[in-house]
Amino acid sequence: MSETPDRSHLPHACGVYIMRDGAGEILYIGKAIDLAKRVSHYFTPRTGFQEYKNSILTPLVRKIDYIPCASEREALLLEQRLVKKHMPFFNVTLKDDKSYPYVKVSLNEDFPRVYLVRRKLDDGAAYFGPFPKVRPVRQLLRYLWTHHYFPLRPCRYEFSVDKPLDPRKINSCLYYHTGECPAPCASMIPLEAYRQYAYDVIAFFKGDYEELLERFTAEMKAASARLDYERAAQLRDNIAAISQMGQRVRVEAITEADVAGPVAASQSVTDLQQALGLPNPPFHVECFDISHFQGHQMVASMVCFKGGAPHKEHYRRFKIRTVEGVDDFASMAEVVRRRYKRILAAGERLPDLVLIDGGKGQLHAAQAAMKEVGAKAPLASLAKRIEEVFLPGRDESIILAANSPALHLLQRLRDEAHRFGITYHRLLRGKDLVQG
Repeated sequence: MSETPDRSHLPHACGVYIMRDGAGEILYIGKAIDLAKRVSHYFTPRTGFQEYKNSILTPLVRKIDYIPCASEREALLLEQRLVKKHMPFFNVTLKDDKSYPYVKVSLNEDFPRVYLVRRKLDDGAAYFGPFPKVRPVRQLLRYLWTHHYFPLRPCRYEFSVDKPLDPRKINSCLYYHTGECPAPCASMIPLEAYRQYAYDVIAFFKGDYEELLERFTAEMKAASARLDYERAAQLRDNIAAISQMGQRVRVEAITEADVAGPVAASQSVTDLQQALGLPNPPFHVECFDISHFQGHQMVASMVCFKGGAPHKEHYRRFKIRTVEGVDDFASMAEVVRRRYKRILAAGERLPDLVLIDGGKGQLHAAQAAMKEVGAKAPLASLAKRIEEVFLPGRDESIILAANSPALHLLQRLRDEAHRFGITYHRLLRGKDLVQG
């Protein structure tokens, strides 16, 4: 009976998973929108090729690392680059020939076209992607062409300035006769004007599509209001395709350090779950810090880590509104109350762990505030004097080993919250000096 690797540390988040054997060698690399769900499929009976692959792979797996990603596209790109670099046995041997589409703008032709391809070549054309899903991208390209946003020729005829197209082929072209194509083959448009259409396509795929996204959204709402659900569904798919193209991608060159850093961060999340006895891996952690300057300008900061790394888009700063003088406990209660009252009102998901900078007093204040607004999430505090961790309902503190990845993660959260609060103080003091 083979040992089954622990999968409880995997979060319900987008990323790349790395399966290793007992010696730490990489067996397989994959991507997932939901890491926990995707990996669990490997240990569930399946049929066909998937069952064949799993029956060979899963008995060898002893450890599963993961690297969180900001989007599905980022996970796809990271997966491809890691596979290319490490060439894991099961990626190479049991491949299913699945490739992902690119949008190609054939600038290497005098009269470019735009279409989908499965391979990116070094041929002078412009490529965008890869994209995780082909259907919405294909539909969007069709929509953009039929509505004359980018009226590039749809034909596959090969011709150029030096080698014009046979007039008989021009006369037999339906797009030419219906006026759906600008007909560069018949010299109906100057070369420079036609190629500008291609540059407009490139600008679009580089991200200049906010106006189009707003237009699609307005048209979709209008179509839905007049009960034209077919049209609304088409526009919805177009919006989804644009959103896919705009997904955040941070992947650059991949080095050993690039892999080791995120994997170490994910392992610190697992260690923290075990150290604090949390029900779920603390993939999403928010940490609060209260600070003041010589008894004035009480402020609070909140930082967010996801997968053991800073997620600066969710950082927040707070001015204390209801507390007079210096009162860390009341100030902590105020900002925690404000934060999670808003989160609940917006229907957003609570973090996997809320970390408070301080001891029992700050922890109890935060606990009361969360109970007041009905926010149910694990709480902990980190007291700096001897770096002890306090949990609600537990009298004794937890002392983590100095070299513990869990402690290092908590310290990084606390220190980042403190740093973020100090920068806010400097900003406020600078404004006071200017106004004075």
